[in-house]
Amino acid sequence: MKSPKEVYVCSECDFQSPKWYGQCPSCNAWNTFQKETYQPAAASSAKSGRRPGTREKAVPFSQMESVDCHRMQTGIGELDRVLGGGLVLGSAVLLAGEPGIGKSTLLMQLCGRTGREYKILYISGEESRGQLKLRAKRLGVEDADVLVLTETDVDAAVAEYDRISPDVVIVDSIQTMVCGESASSAGSTTQVRECASRFIRCAKADGAAVIMVGHVNKEGGIAGPKVLEHMVDAVLSFEGERSQSYRIVRAVKNRYGSTNEIGVFEMTDVGLTEVDNPSEMLLTGRPEGVSGSCAVCTMEGTRPIIVEIQALVTPTSYPAPKRVADGIDYNRMCLLLAVLEKRLGLRFSTSDVYLNVVGGLHIDEPAADAAIALALCSSIKDVPIPHDMIVAGEVGLSGEVRAVSFAKERAREAVRIGFTQAALPKRGLARRPVDVEGCKLYPIAGVYDFLVLLSKAAKEDTGRIK
Repeated sequence: MKSPKEVYVCSECDFQSPKWYGQCPSCNAWNTFQKETYQPAAASSAKSGRRPGTREKAVPFSQMESVDCHRMQTGIGELDRVLGGGLVLGSAVLLAGEPGIGKSTLLMQLCGRTGREYKILYISGEESRGQLKLRAKRLGVEDADVLVLTETDVDAAVAEYDRISPDVVIVDSIQTMVCGESASSAGSTTQVRECASRFIRCAKADGAAVIMVGHVNKEGGIAGPKVLEHMVDAVLSFEGERSQSYRIVRAVKNRYGSTNEIGVFEMTDVGLTEVDNPSEMLLTGRPEGVSGSCAVCTMEGTRPIIVEIQALVTPTSYPAPKRVADGIDYNRMCLLLAVLEKRLGLRFSTSDVYLNVVGGLHIDEPAADAAIALALCSSIKDVPIPHDMIVAGEVGLSGEVRAVSFAKERAREAVRIGFTQAALPKRGLARRPVDVEGCKLYPIAGVYDFLVLLSKAAKEDTGRIK
């Protein structure tokens, strides 16, 4: 038998080197090399587990048989939405999130709702049977027909899987599993990669659905090698602030569905409850008659969601003004500030700027540019935006407001929530007119129209005071 070898592995790109590097020569990441010890295989045929002459041959698409993906309904509507209609049997799903965000709670509720119809094996490497029983009792699923295995050895877990032949396997978490072929500690790059490949192989060979819980590092990324995200079929990100009760499940990768859908939950004493109307939840407690507050309707997949964007622009005596963005890309905020300074002559360079998306939601859609810009203009001018108005549009470097998709769906969602006005791009309305009963439209062609809207709002407020 060959002696064990030591290599240094990059945790970001899985690049291996016989010596340590401060910067990875493959992905240029800093301080990502970790020392790993492994036992080399005797031969390539032994490593692959195939006999000579049994390799598969290439087949053209015309001779391949189409396979229908059987989806399993989890009983949690918001989770099914993110997965694309349900959990696909034979797939591998990675669920990652901050500690204490509710990953184990969500999976325990999944067991309670599907345990009677499907055979589920829950493999826990972090909690004892007593702890799992207490959580199940608190969630009201202690009578669920679920098989529980508290084990960290991947070989023992796979052996139990072969004996039971379950429909669904839950591994909580993949960072606690250990493979005997590697001498490195649990959670290392080699261990995570090898243990995950074992479970994924079981899913593909036997048609069972595998859900693996993943930890995150201090930067917020999934702990372990980056190749782990490439190996699985779907990557779900569990987001939210532990100080708040709302949680969001977002699909970062999904081979069987869209990556634009989100699921919204609320953490309660009895576990996670689904939020069917996220717009009302995110707008709860929105103030009236306050400058810097603007509502925007974003599209998360096929679901329109109205959120509140708050901006605070205050003069500063320091030579370097402060810029803070929460829920919005920092570089996007700086770009919009530059456009407003150049095209409208507003002096943000002498003021601190704070931007926040209420509710902990992170907005990536360019359609939120107009709402961000209008909120900034409202704050620096100290003129409130009409409380019953939503704004949507993409702002270009020339100051123009470009058209956005699903304008009619955004207006309908606004009317359903109680809004009566919508400021939408003029170019989009000219190409596809939006006629929604109960919604008054304001076409905006450029950032100059923001000042027109604020001026009209100021005159209406003055008229009300008189």
